[in-house]
Amino acid sequence: MLSQEENEQLTKVGRGTPMGDLLRRYWYPIAASSELIEKPTKAVRILGEDLVLYRDKQGRPGLIGPQCAHRRMSMMLGIPEKEGLRCPYHGWLYGRDGKCLEQPYETAEDPSSTFKDRIRMPAYPVQELGGLVFAYLGPEPAPLLPRWELFVRDGVLRDIGAAIVPCNWLQIMENSLDPVHVEWLHQHFFNYVQERLGRTEFKGQPVSHKMINFREFEHGIIKTRMLEGETEENEDWQVGHPVLFPNILLSGSTQRPTFQIRVPIDDTNTLHLWYTCYQRAAGMAPQEVIPFYKVPVPGVDATGEPDWSLLDNNSGEDIIAWVTQGGVADRTKEALGLSDKGIILFRRQLKEQMEKIQAGQDPINVFRDPAKNVSIKLRLEDAKLNSGSFRAGPRRQGGATKYSPVLDQVERAAK
Repeated sequence: MLSQEENEQLTKVGRGTPMGDLLRRYWYPIAASSELIEKPTKAVRILGEDLVLYRDKQGRPGLIGPQCAHRRMSMMLGIPEKEGLRCPYHGWLYGRDGKCLEQPYETAEDPSSTFKDRIRMPAYPVQELGGLVFAYLGPEPAPLLPRWELFVRDGVLRDIGAAIVPCNWLQIMENSLDPVHVEWLHQHFFNYVQERLGRTEFKGQPVSHKMINFREFEHGIIKTRMLEGETEENEDWQVGHPVLFPNILLSGSTQRPTFQIRVPIDDTNTLHLWYTCYQRAAGMAPQEVIPFYKVPVPGVDATGEPDWSLLDNNSGEDIIAWVTQGGVADRTKEALGLSDKGIILFRRQLKEQMEKIQAGQDPINVFRDPAKNVSIKLRLEDAKLNSGSFRAGPRRQGGATKYSPVLDQVERAAK
């Protein structure tokens, strides 16, 4: 278990906190590019800060403070222009760096006025990659936006799922360092959910974990497992799949990989993104726009009763496990066992990286050399749980792809 002080150190993400300072060294996806097509502004909250994302008339994204510096009108109602976003109240125009570029009345009354040069809104750099808009809220100089291979892979279709999960980011990430939950939450509990829903499709007799292992590598932690009936030759044990520090799980298989990206909104809310690549069949046209979809978030009512219809897939099962721990899990009352050594390793890694930034060093996965950031490749199992020991459930029960707008298209092309 952790002390209250240790728990707060690992979970508070606001500016000036140890974890908040560490997390601000990284780029975070804050929206899908396609979200700005019909609505050019979007309210964003990240690391405890409220901001407005917009796209200007040149097609460039910008990220500035939520209210005009003049009379505090919401910039969500701002008018996109060629050089930035204009407040509709009195016409003050702000550039992507937050500087005030125009003050129509002040300039008309006094052409020599330098008032606008003294006005600046909060603003942060943003970049687009792979259909996502990324933001950086940390100290300058900003590092390179990591070009993980999924974001730049050719010959694939993609989709982006999202959910705002009402809990702290750390309990979501710790789930990724917990292989044993797959056996219980995604098999035994899945079957129980099917029973509660009056369904007849089950995952068969679940198979148990025999061994789990975790090893650190240059980008984070690789977790591996061995199931009953498997040997050390299985790729589940030999290869495994990686957790990228500080907030990404790579899951799935080489043919259909998924990034699960956890973006801290504040101490008790997390933006969870599912970024999936599907092999594009011969003759299928490339995507012009990467589709965005929302994943429903299961909760519980006042009596603790969940919406069982949302628990028939991995994502729903994971979310209900996270949110029922509370907004911030109370780790002073936990009782860790042998299955939790990956969680213990991740917590140690977080503390080590906090110490690095306090010493003025870059933490892991901060990239500054363009030659090493062309396409960052990661190894993954050819077939997740390749022995088939984890029983397949009904179609589309794997996770967020149950709600995917691309999956039907891919499966029809494969027939």
